[in-house]
Amino acid sequence: MVKIGDIELGDFPLLLAPMEDVSDPPFRALCKEQGADVVYTEFISSEGLIRDAAKSVMKLDIYEKERPVGIQIFGANLDSMLRTVEIVEKSNPDIIDINFGCPVKKVVSKGAGAGILKDIDLMEKLTAEMVKRTHLPITVKTRLGWDHDSIKIVEVAERIQDAGAKAISIHGRTRAQMYKGFADWKPIAEVKNNPRMHIPVFGNGDVDSPEKAALMRDEFGLDGAMIGRATIGNPWFFRDVKHFFETGEHHEPATIAERVEVARRHLEMAIAWKGRALGVLETRRHYTNYFKGIPHFKEYRLKMVTSDDPETVFATFDEVLQKFG
Repeated sequence: MVKIGDIELGDFPLLLAPMEDVSDPPFRALCKEQGADVVYTEFISSEGLIRDAAKSVMKLDIYEKERPVGIQIFGANLDSMLRTVEIVEKSNPDIIDINFGCPVKKVVSKGAGAGILKDIDLMEKLTAEMVKRTHLPITVKTRLGWDHDSIKIVEVAERIQDAGAKAISIHGRTRAQMYKGFADWKPIAEVKNNPRMHIPVFGNGDVDSPEKAALMRDEFGLDGAMIGRATIGNPWFFRDVKHFFETGEHHEPATIAERVEVARRHLEMAIAWKGRALGVLETRRHYTNYFKGIPHFKEYRLKMVTSDDPETVFATFDEVLQKFG
């Protein structure tokens, strides 16, 4: 049984990775329904939160049906991060996650996200001080290192654990790699195999099939998989992996009717949560995958991803159901 603090997560939990403009409440709800064991919010700027920036504050929204849910924050200023803890606690999440892994330049240039991999002492200090500040379990998401020549993830993970973190998720790339090349899970397995480690070690990066999730569990011996890009427009990924674990066989793909229904609900929830304009805009990235593999689909997809009017998108869903369902 894998646990984060007192939260029991089963034998090989599947976690929805925090993804900017993707893992919002509507999408998290859909992933939860399909078997995600833990979901994380989009990453939230500590500086944005303490300045009450509307976009940052909105990302604190969580719903009961999502639990257990982690709110992920990033920053490199100790005072700001500690003040953020008090703000985040008011949203009553189950977990607070610290982002020590985001490779994006605007985050890294402030010394946050993966930028902090250049200062392991600060990583440890931030983690320790945040653990002291809250009763909630603190978890950490990070990368292997800044670049190939500075991979010290076994030491980093040990220090993060000693600082009081209750779990660590490791993306199998360095910051220098961004999202290029392949994720290397071997160093993550080295962390797990370190006899001093006793907190869960979750693997992240390139888990894009049930077989890969099984490999992470069986060959690399990790405690769970954190899954990001493979879930975009495909919340069924969690169901598919669990079905494969149970039966050794692939689940039947979602039917056209199921795809239309979930895409419709996704858009409805997105509009309810963030309004018509943003709701339409931010669900667009999912449609290619929702309707992947349907022949002669281009004109319908074009309507979905170019229309600013939700009624047009809903009408296109109806057309798809009529023509392909």
